Amino acid sequence: MASTSLSVGVLVVSTTAAKDPKTDSSTQLLRGFFEAENDTSGTKYSWKVAESQIVSDDKDAIQSVVREWADVEKLHLIVTTGGTGFAVTDSTPEAVKPLLHKEAPGLVHAMLASSLAITPFAMMSRPIAGVRNSSVIITVPGSPKGAKENLQALIKLLPHACSQAADLTSSRAMHSGGIKKLEKELGVHSHHHSHEGGHHHHHHHHHGGHKTPRSRTMSEQRANKLDDSVTKRYRESPYPMLSVVDATGIVTAATSRLPVIQMLVDENLVGYVLAQDVEAAENVPAYRASIVDGYAVYHTDGAGTYPVVSVSHAAPGTIPLLKPGEVARATAVVMVEDTILKSSTSDGEEEATVEILTSDLEDGENVREVGSDVEAGSIILRSGNTISAVGGEVGLLASVGVSEVSVYRKPTVGVLSTGDEVIPHNRPGGLKLGEVRDTNRPTLLTTIKSAGFPYIDLGIAGDTPEAHESILKDALEKVDVIITTGGVSMGELDLLKPTIEQSLQGTIYFGRVAMKPGKPTTFATVGEKKIFALPGNPASALVTFHLFVLPSLRKAAGYDAFELPKVKVVAEQDLRLDPRPEYHRVFIAMREDGRLGAWSTGGQRSSRIGSAGGANGVVALPAREDVGKKREVRGMIPKGEVVEAILWAQIGGV
Repeated sequence: MASTSLSVGVLVVSTTAAKDPKTDSSTQLLRGFFEAENDTSGTKYSWKVAESQIVSDDKDAIQSVVREWADVEKLHLIVTTGGTGFAVTDSTPEAVKPLLHKEAPGLVHAMLASSLAITPFAMMSRPIAGVRNSSVIITVPGSPKGAKENLQALIKLLPHACSQAADLTSSRAMHSGGIKKLEKELGVHSHHHSHEGGHHHHHHHHHGGHKTPRSRTMSEQRANKLDDSVTKRYRESPYPMLSVVDATGIVTAATSRLPVIQMLVDENLVGYVLAQDVEAAENVPAYRASIVDGYAVYHTDGAGTYPVVSVSHAAPGTIPLLKPGEVARATAVVMVEDTILKSSTSDGEEEATVEILTSDLEDGENVREVGSDVEAGSIILRSGNTISAVGGEVGLLASVGVSEVSVYRKPTVGVLSTGDEVIPHNRPGGLKLGEVRDTNRPTLLTTIKSAGFPYIDLGIAGDTPEAHESILKDALEKVDVIITTGGVSMGELDLLKPTIEQSLQGTIYFGRVAMKPGKPTTFATVGEKKIFALPGNPASALVTFHLFVLPSLRKAAGYDAFELPKVKVVAEQDLRLDPRPEYHRVFIAMREDGRLGAWSTGGQRSSRIGSAGGANGVVALPAREDVGKKREVRGMIPKGEVVEAILWAQIGGV
């Protein structure tokens, strides 16, 4: 029996993808999802993706496409992906909900229940579902993984919903055989939990691949108790080891853009991201202006000798109206090169008459008309544009009379070092036994300043719960993000994790990452504030800052491309592989052949701050077991191999 074909429209809501469709991965993924469902469902229904489109995070743009697909094309199913979160620009639910003739809370509940079983971050999604005319409409998250999970929760029953909405089969006929018959046709079954006879039946739902990492302390606290003796501490970390990909995904999901503020147009605007399109307040030029130095004439006068009746320098003011047969020395129509001085004033200071040598002038030649550069009311910069120090954006804004713009607020960052052994780097005198100079705090403060974010120096916290709690509570009142270094390993006086959980009532999302350096890296939140507890070893702190913290700061500040750029480089030395993925500090520069090369900065021990000196990036080396057999046996990536690097700063030699 031939299957009933159900038409689908996939609408990607993403300002980034709308600007550059090459960044869109959702369309192909969802096409593949429906194709795979056709191959495996075995039901009398099949899916056909009839339409796909990308629009920016704009309510009118979203509604226009949904209306077209539901009212004109009458697609059976419309799936929007993106714009369902809490970010300032997320407006898909607000765009879709007014269009619905019937809401479908059951579909929404199914999506949320399924996703919450995977990650508590599902509660940050705001899905909408319902029917417009004969079209079923659902909104899913923008992440390909989240979109697929939501659809997976609904896909078996969506043919039934679409068939009813479009009246493809009468409801009476569809339900004539009862629920069991319907369940069999759609390939679903009821869940009956029986506890008779003391037996417990557990239903495990697997969503393919590995589970998305979730908050690690939502149900229980894992850190050592602050008031326990050292004999009761954990002998190994209770925090699961996460991959770098999963850890960065958690940080990204937990980071939202900060509120919009107004900023004056001046040198302090550098590094901010525009939250709204900017229109020119006035024309440029505001008046008819000359392109060259010369003489203003009537283009019909032709060649000949003319009196110079006025002088206009590049300064504000007025000049008399020019009459036929006269010229004015100004920024004008006839270039100086096309004239000869015929006579001067009696004092010899000014020109009295000049001879015009050319007679083929056109009307408006060498004249900039009003608004010819920028018209008043035209959009000169778009929402999402960054105000750079070298791109001329401040000058452009100033030139058209814009004095204030809407931007996303930058997060303020507090930096804290921990440990009784840590002393200020500039303390006079030598070191006592066990002391180390604080290199992390000045290093991170310098890096944060260079990246353009406001910061507060939180100093050094001693190794007591009281010191940690006091400084952190005070800092949470002043900053958006706290970066700490040290105190996150397994030592008796590593107090950060228990302080976050027990004193601050915070949530730790991960406490270990499978990477070198940076294994004990910890990410937590206290309310809306974020805490990155980085390892105390200097190289580890710097690497993990660039890998986890800086992208989060950039996303909070409104950057669309918030991740640091990745480039392909040629390894200039053999690079030894580790059992863990390693981020090898390198200096990246242009080679003579035009390709980029990466030179190791030396020994990569996590405590060796010297390996960070001169580094402008890291090479992302895979774990030894993740390379081919030959390289695994050799234990290295050979010199001359092309590898991926993450840029921290400007490329050398450019």
